[in-house]
Amino acid sequence: MFSCVHWLQSFLALLSSTLFAWGQNCPSICLCPDHHTVDCTGQGLTRLPDSIPLDVRRLLLSNNWIPWIPSDFLVLYSDLVYLDLRNNSLTRLEPGTLGMSSRLVYLDLGSNNLTEIPSGTFGESRSLIKLRLGNNPHLRMVGEGAFSGLTSLRELELERNALSSLDVKVLSQLPSLRVIRLEGNPWVCNCHFAKLFLWLMENRHKLPTGLEGMECSLPVDGQQVSLSMLSEDSFRECRGMLTLKDYLIVIFSGICISVAAIIASFFLASTIHCFQRLKANRTDEEEGED
Repeated sequence: MFSCVHWLQSFLALLSSTLFAWGQNCPSICLCPDHHTVDCTGQGLTRLPDSIPLDVRRLLLSNNWIPWIPSDFLVLYSDLVYLDLRNNSLTRLEPGTLGMSSRLVYLDLGSNNLTEIPSGTFGESRSLIKLRLGNNPHLRMVGEGAFSGLTSLRELELERNALSSLDVKVLSQLPSLRVIRLEGNPWVCNCHFAKLFLWLMENRHKLPTGLEGMECSLPVDGQQVSLSMLSEDSFRECRGMLTLKDYLIVIFSGICISVAAIIASFFLASTIHCFQRLKANRTDEEEGED
């Protein structure tokens, strides 16, 4: 009986010390419902809170005024699995800032003031499964390599931003993609949109709202039309058009051919001149012998 009481007292003492330690490590303005969760939702924060436990796995920072993320943030919190930064004041992301974690599975950067997602932003976050980037009203550009390395990404949200075009290579490098949200952007139905449209037709099963839920504006009069009303023939005029990259290749090829022709002409002229001099010398020698 005595041993049971002693064991129970020891257990309660250990539990109390553990709970006390949790309370001590939890930022004063936040809640920590369990040992691996820090909830700072809606606390009016203008920067990341101090004293976040290094072994935190779920960090909730939505509905604050946080304007930036330190470049070494995920280096410090390498156990982080779930990060919610929705509805803050983020305007930009330094390349690689969010690519330092091999365990991050869920990342919400929606409803901020991001203007672009440059290449290399997420580094090699191979564990990332869901990425939310919707409702950034100033987001106009996504770099070609922005999502490079996200081999496990299944859900990508880019809805209700300011995207008028998107390089199809951004999406084709996501082998595990199952859901993509692109509705609510000011897409323009021009030749820059043609390749993306073909990709969307082939992957319409990945669109929660289907092609019916996406619209683009006609370049002539700006009229909004549903993508479901378009077909591959709608962009037939774009098939013979060259892109800027194509033009640069043609110009570079022309320069290379011209340089090669000049060099060949120089060597040919030099060879002919040498033969002519050699022939003249032989003629002089023969006349001298006579």
